[in-house]
Amino acid sequence: MGAIYRREIGAFFTSSIAYVFLAVFYLITGFFFTMDNLAAGSTSLASVFSTMFVISIFLIPILTMRLFSEEKKQRTDQGLLTAPVSLTGIVLGKYFAALTMFLIATAIVFIFGVILSLFGTVAWMTLLSNFLAIVLVGAAFIAVGLFISSLTENQIAAAVASMVVLLMFFLVDTLAARVSMSWLQSLLYDLSFYTRYYEFTCGIFNLSSVLFFISAAVLFNFFTVRVFEKRRWS
Repeated sequence: MGAIYRREIGAFFTSSIAYVFLAVFYLITGFFFTMDNLAAGSTSLASVFSTMFVISIFLIPILTMRLFSEEKKQRTDQGLLTAPVSLTGIVLGKYFAALTMFLIATAIVFIFGVILSLFGTVAWMTLLSNFLAIVLVGAAFIAVGLFISSLTENQIAAAVASMVVLLMFFLVDTLAARVSMSWLQSLLYDLSFYTRYYEFTCGIFNLSSVLFFISAAVLFNFFTVRVFEKRRWS
């Protein structure tokens, strides 16, 4: 797993993906930080974290689109499948490489916090709670993108499909609000990524939400492993 991880980290920075991802992420979050905090004189980063959730829907697929689809297109996936590395190790190596890139991007909030502390009091525990939440969301989203990347050799198709699926997760709340059956509405809200994430932005730490995001990440990584297990033996 370590070798795969180092290989993918290097691939991110030798290509333009890491630079595009980080530049766009920093540009958008920096804009909202400037407008909602510096210009408004607020020390609450809730709006910045909400923005991070939305842009993750569109930027995380950029990270994950090539992880397996490029291997399939260049036929190097056969080498991976026959390498003396477990399929789980291969999947997790790529997964943690993408998650590392996401952590580098989201860590900008601590710089925002330091800047705001020069002008007022920052609720650091709330900031840490929000940071944990966005990392958990990113962990789940990356697992989804990785799974979709394993299904196609077209990077653009993988990116678009990932965006659509993640957007559907985001719109679960909208669908729930339009459902008349109370039991179905309750189920949809329980499955809502944004509702669970929003709790953290309000300073509410919910263990069930933590387990929800971790379970989603584990489940989709498991699906990815199963895809390659099927290919190995087919």
